[in-house]
Amino acid sequence: MAKTAIIEAAGGPEEFKLVDREVGEPGPGEIRIRHEAVGLNFIDVYQRTGLYPLEMPHALGMEAAGVIEAVGDGVTHLKVGDRAAYAAMPPGAYCEARVMPAAQVCPVPDGISFETAAAMMLKGMTVEYLFHRTTPLKKGDTVLFHAAAGGVGLIACQWARSEGITLIGTAGTDEKCQLALDHGATHCINYRTKDFAARVRELTDGKGVDVVMDAVGADTFEGSLDSLKPLGMFISFGNASGPVPPFNIGILGQKGSLKITRPTLFTHIADHDACQAMARHLFDKVEAGDVTIRIDQRFKLDEVADAHRALEARQTTGSTVLLP
Repeated sequence: MAKTAIIEAAGGPEEFKLVDREVGEPGPGEIRIRHEAVGLNFIDVYQRTGLYPLEMPHALGMEAAGVIEAVGDGVTHLKVGDRAAYAAMPPGAYCEARVMPAAQVCPVPDGISFETAAAMMLKGMTVEYLFHRTTPLKKGDTVLFHAAAGGVGLIACQWARSEGITLIGTAGTDEKCQLALDHGATHCINYRTKDFAARVRELTDGKGVDVVMDAVGADTFEGSLDSLKPLGMFISFGNASGPVPPFNIGILGQKGSLKITRPTLFTHIADHDACQAMARHLFDKVEAGDVTIRIDQRFKLDEVADAHRALEARQTTGSTVLLP
């Protein structure tokens, strides 16, 4: 049996229930993993509220790290006793242990702790595909990154610095802006006190940025388009403020033949080999010291509702983990 945080209906954090669930044995292509730490992400909020619908009842959680307890037939990249971590669909990581497909579960180097691994798989591989798999980026390019002091943002700030990319961040307080700067952002704009699009134009001598990376959504969409240089790329990879409303696609031509895409991590990691390569790239960055995973909040598994409240209220910085 394993304690598991589930929801039986979409709604607020009060919907969470802690139940005991049978774990069972892995079938072909599956593993059983006992979690040491579980990562918290904004996609968990989208699923809990019903923005991303799930069949009910359902456990939440997209990433975790722990020890492999059992391996099903056909699994060759993992063995019993291995330290491992994952970001994967379907959700179900808010638990002590689970059986799941092995393809997206990745061996973790000994030099990386369980908490660090759990806090970075979804966020870190998101940064990996944003910088290496979505649109060509090279040393000297300029990126506008919204929510630069969040879990994904602080990894992105460091990643950009390690690649010689200028990153202009946005955040909602001066303290969060300083946090982004401390982690490698070249500039950071407090969007509550400044017009970020106008400030981006100032910082780029009127040219605009090559790429916008935006997980905020509705609140930042128009300003993001106004921050791009002609032929620039807008990458929408989340909607913390709500989904981007419908718009006339012709506006992209009017603003300089802009490009726009809405990728997801799970498209990229659906292929086993690509997922493992992305994880190794991320681990290499961490082991080399290019990226340090900052964990600013820790909650027990039975405090998951409080963790969600803090995340939704934007009271968190860096990464948050649940400890089973």
